[in-house]
Amino acid sequence: MAAIREFEFYIWTAMPGTGPGSLSNAMKRLARVVSFAAAAFIAVAGIPARAYVSLLLEQPYGGLGVFNPTGHAAVYLDHVCAATPLELRPCRAGELGVVISRYDGISGYDWIAIPLLPYLYAVDSTADVPQRVNREQVSLLRDEYRRQELESVAPDLPDGSAPGGNWYELVGSSYDRAIYGFSLATTPKQDARLIAMFNDRRNVQHYNGAFRNCADFARTTINFLYPHAIRRNFVADFGLTTPKSVARALSHYASKHPETDLHVFRIPQVPGTLPRSREVQGVTESLLKRYGVPLVVLSPIATGVVFIAYMGHGRFDMPRHAPLLDLNPPTQDTDQAGTVLASEYAPPASVPLPSPSGVALSSTLPSGLLNHDDPPPSIDSPLVNPPERLPAELFATPSTE
Repeated sequence: MAAIREFEFYIWTAMPGTGPGSLSNAMKRLARVVSFAAAAFIAVAGIPARAYVSLLLEQPYGGLGVFNPTGHAAVYLDHVCAATPLELRPCRAGELGVVISRYDGISGYDWIAIPLLPYLYAVDSTADVPQRVNREQVSLLRDEYRRQELESVAPDLPDGSAPGGNWYELVGSSYDRAIYGFSLATTPKQDARLIAMFNDRRNVQHYNGAFRNCADFARTTINFLYPHAIRRNFVADFGLTTPKSVARALSHYASKHPETDLHVFRIPQVPGTLPRSREVQGVTESLLKRYGVPLVVLSPIATGVVFIAYMGHGRFDMPRHAPLLDLNPPTQDTDQAGTVLASEYAPPASVPLPSPSGVALSSTLPSGLLNHDDPPPSIDSPLVNPPERLPAELFATPSTE
């Protein structure tokens, strides 16, 4: 009843002045009301309200990663989904959520929303995720998904070929790099407000590599849900926002606010012939690791200042032993325990894995195919005998190792 009363109040406050001269504004406000109503219905119907917003910290790769080792940042919402690449909606049962990210050079848009599985693997089903890939296979998978789902933001060229630009970064990210996730709990009301915010504002590109980059997008999005959780690092990153500084600030904020329920996970890079991604670094960290010796020779004092800035305000160890993200759709069927985790190993089949809502997840994969003996390799190790299905929704507590 409280959710219904709040919904009634929201209608009166969200739709003032909807006369004939403000039809477009009225439609936007109506969209906000519909999104909020869906969230209120979920709360009233007793559907698990525990949701998460996650920072996806993606390792650098390729030639650019050599000169700019900061990587990429995106936002994953496990209870928000994409109506289109430019519009959000609440998720339906069994959906895994959406990844929202900022890239430049994609039809002039500031952000694009892609469902989780296509964002990671350029396919719609875990059964279609390849065990190994080469560059040609990745290009074909990406272009096929673009033709089916992304023509509105990356249309064919006049000759029918794929367009230029960075659209390819939106699909199949796990073929190029490993990804770390840092998750904070959200409520249906927070998700509804976020949906309304994205759907209401103009989606026009204002990309700037220094002050409006992908990490700034993640920072402002998470700050919308948790105000002042993430700030620019003027000491270790000279005022620039980097993916690693966002992860560090998010972890620091969660340590002071345990109610945010911080969880971490990782998504390994898919095995294959593509080069392996590199370690994520911040500004002062990359200066020290790449140019430390020349800096000491040229200016020992300046090097000491950079070192102190990094150690005091920039040092942050990545959770290399964090649990893998489980890609199976949420289910309440717990008759068959055992889940295969993304591309590596699973825990014993007798132990069901918890989902964010506390409901055990299960998989149709026979328990005999699960590996119980070998310990999981590090994230940088090649994967051994990956399962046929690459499952996605485990948020377990960080490892203490």
